[in-house]
Amino acid sequence: MGILEKISEIEKEIARTQKNKATEYHLGLLKAKLAKYRSQLLEPSKKGGDKGEGFDVLKSGDARVALIGFPSVGKSTLLSTLTHTHSEAASYEFTTLTCIPGVIEYRGANIQLLDLPGIIEGAAQGKGRGRQVIAVARTADLVLMMLDATKPYVHRQLLERELESVGIRLNKNKPNIYFKIKKGGGLSFNSTCQLTKVDEKMVQMILHEYKIFNAEVLFREDCTPDELIDVILGNRVYLPCLYVYNKIDQISIQEVDRIARQAHSVVVSCNMKLNLDYLLETLWEYLSLIRVYTKKPGQPPDFDDGLILRRGVSIEHVCHSIHRSLAAQLKYALVWGTSTKYSPQRVGLAHAVHDQDVVQLIKK
Repeated sequence: MGILEKISEIEKEIARTQKNKATEYHLGLLKAKLAKYRSQLLEPSKKGGDKGEGFDVLKSGDARVALIGFPSVGKSTLLSTLTHTHSEAASYEFTTLTCIPGVIEYRGANIQLLDLPGIIEGAAQGKGRGRQVIAVARTADLVLMMLDATKPYVHRQLLERELESVGIRLNKNKPNIYFKIKKGGGLSFNSTCQLTKVDEKMVQMILHEYKIFNAEVLFREDCTPDELIDVILGNRVYLPCLYVYNKIDQISIQEVDRIARQAHSVVVSCNMKLNLDYLLETLWEYLSLIRVYTKKPGQPPDFDDGLILRRGVSIEHVCHSIHRSLAAQLKYALVWGTSTKYSPQRVGLAHAVHDQDVVQLIKK
């Protein structure tokens, strides 16, 4: 019995098991087994042989965005419209067969946009080069999920399920669970809040499934068994995701309004170039990018060539992005902008900078 058959057997078993107090331990065990088999499926077989044809592209620019969606939803059209790269687009499915990179130039930042081949149902098991597509998506900073506004909502759920089964968690935070494997001493289980979805017995059963008998587990929030399994496996990727609904010129204005009000959703029309400026704005927001400008003593700030950094960075990061030896030589920095109480303010390495701040670095 192959891994795929085992996975489908467990999925059927979960589907036909009633969810109540008596079966929750059984379901928790089944979920642990399912996650274990799925992670085995993703790992390449140890046997030799020719290396598979992957299509990972060298990471470049300030951020990386992966375009994911079913065939013929307008991914290539979006890439050609937003970047200077041409990606073949036609009215038949699977026009794009490999990964095509393009660069969006926006507010002085270079954002790498990857046009990936269309995903079909069963991609996580390797159908239609799905495994390579999903492997590239794991390396991105943001997932842009292209959806057809004329198609039913079920498409989004199918794509989410495919990404979920390979360990990509969309728009979720990492579970606040402390987990450490020990040499001995059995299981030490604790929680700082009331747990309603798991208890010590279930945690012990899930850990035994992974042959872990000595560990320290501390729950800092009320988590589900699935989230505990994610923490145990430790290979999950938590990515922000933006749902882009294309072809809005083919549906009614009421329908557009309904879709646009959903969380993490943007409506566009690549054909008629509608709402693409708002898409870029939202993209910038989701990537948490900020611009910081530098200033030489006695000269005006250099507003043409800013530093592109992530939100929440400090003066130390600004120093590292200019030169890695600069932080050690820094005496203090002068900052103009919204991160200071008055301008200019004299600050140290730990000061957090905001978008469009101007920084002057003074060396020892």
